[in-house]
Order: sequence, then structure tokens, then C-alpha cells
Amino acid sequence: MSLTHHDSNTRMSQIVVHERTVYLAGQVPTDDSADMRGQTEQVLGRIDDLLAQAGTSKEHLISAQIWVTSMAEFAEMNAAWDAWVVPGRPPVRAAVEAKLAKPEWKVEIMVVAALPEA
Repeated sequence: MSLTHHDSNTRMSQIVVHERTVYLAGQVPTDDSADMRGQTEQVLGRIDDLLAQAGTSKEHLISAQIWVTSMAEFAEMNAAWDAWVVPGRPPVRAAVEAKLAKPEWKVEIMVVAALPEA
């Protein structure tokens, strides 16, 4: 079985690759003063970077889990998501309202992607 961990500490890894599947940890914004759309764009940029580090991209997304702190801002998150996701290749997705670890965070996103065929 092929299993590799990247960007790990004692608690978690940012990336785990099992066989041809890439799992990312939940990603949160770095600038928590931004609005929902801005925070979502930051998170999606970080996801792009981590997927590239693992050897894949958003074109190969399988699934996404999204947590937002307020459904009143859900449309703002979706606007950033819709501008980012590859047309015709959206992953399966779940989005829920939740209390996040830091009150300033408005969104957290976790994705799973496939490695492209060699």
C-alpha cells in the first residue's frame, strides 16, 4: 500500500496521498479580516498550491466539504467557488453551517482529488 504524508506535524498532515488519491486537510484563510468571498478566495488559492504540491490540480477534484459560519453569507462563498471550480468538472460537494475553531474564520474547505494519469 502506498501512503505518503506531506507538511506534517505531531497533530496532522496537510496532504496525505493514498495510491492515486490526494486528501487535503481543511484549509482556512490566512487573512481573517477579509469578507466571506475574500476568505474563500484565499482558501481556494491555498488548495491550488497544495494540490500542485501533491502533483494534481482542481481539474481532478473528487469531493469537497465546506463549512461556513453563516448561511447568510453562503452566496458570497458560492460566488468565489463558482469562479474557481473547473467548468463541467465540479466535484461532489457538501456545505454546512458550523462554528469554526477561530471566531474570525468564515469558511473552511477540505477536498479530495485524484492524481492524473501518467
